Amino acid sequence: MKKTVIIGSGHYLPEVKKKNTDFLQSNFFDENGKPYPNSNKDIIEKFYAITNIEERRYLRPDQNNSDMATLAAEKAIQDANIDPETLDYLICATNFGEVVHGNPRSNFMPSIASRVKNKLRIKNPNMVVYDMIFGCPGWVEAMIQADAFIKSGKAKRILVVGSETLSRVVDPNDRDSMIFADGAGAVVVEAADSDSPKGIISHNTLSYTYDEAYYLYNGPTYNPEKKSDDLYIKMKGRKIYEFALLNVPKAIQQTIEDAGLDITDISKILIHQANEKMDAAIIKRLYRLYKQKAPEGAMPMTIGKFGNSSVATVPTMLDLILKKQLGDHQLNEGDTIVMTSVGAGMHINAIVYRF
Repeated sequence: MKKTVIIGSGHYLPEVKKKNTDFLQSNFFDENGKPYPNSNKDIIEKFYAITNIEERRYLRPDQNNSDMATLAAEKAIQDANIDPETLDYLICATNFGEVVHGNPRSNFMPSIASRVKNKLRIKNPNMVVYDMIFGCPGWVEAMIQADAFIKSGKAKRILVVGSETLSRVVDPNDRDSMIFADGAGAVVVEAADSDSPKGIISHNTLSYTYDEAYYLYNGPTYNPEKKSDDLYIKMKGRKIYEFALLNVPKAIQQTIEDAGLDITDISKILIHQANEKMDAAIIKRLYRLYKQKAPEGAMPMTIGKFGNSSVATVPTMLDLILKKQLGDHQLNEGDTIVMTSVGAGMHINAIVYRF
């Protein structure tokens, strides 16, 4: 039976570190264009208490999203020790495309995937490339599509990338801008014959749009003095928090049950790095569904140092763990993990994967 297994991984974290103290001189306004009565110091301290973000990574002005995606892809290809000409697909998860420094407008022509294939100098026209635009869950969803291609026999080897430059599409006058960051992660997956559960063994995707479609959206700056048609990331933080706590634990539970497993079979849960307080509450509720407490180390976190880089958070964390570069976290043969995300759309997805 064909299984979808990861044979190589890589990531790229930009060099520029943006610390919380760098926002002390920012001019923050609320959604009505009014300045906050409390000081930036108080705003930043409250922000840290909720998100646990101390710093985040920003891309250099001379680099673009496709450059970062290519660097992560090259590392994954090298780790897999394959000829890139043997790839059947390249799926690149992104939401804003190629955004140049100083201009927040997206550019999707050509797609990020096409740009990455060009930068990798892959000649094979049979290698099909396209972008996955699915909010923060985009990389997980791209993995689900890769699994479908492999299990249908349409592909044997696929490169799956998640790359985003959110620093270029945030409103500097919106305090929520402190959440977002840049980064890229990638894996190479391959078809493997196995009669036992291995690789991707179950997955689940949900799209809530009836009331929730605009919890994350593009909107104008909060600065009342800035006249511009440019649009930036905007979010209804409380709505997202409540939505995620209600729906993500149940989605993960369903995916675990679809795999024929119990929460005790799961070694780690790699959850999208959106907000540490929210992620911790999601995992606590998940284990509560099984009448258990989450064991120490079950939920690795990277948001404190790297921020929320959207589609890049899960593959970046995965690569760091596989390379033994994230504290004491490690993954061994036979370990089973969940990779899960929630974000704009509103979408939720999850994968159960066995090494």
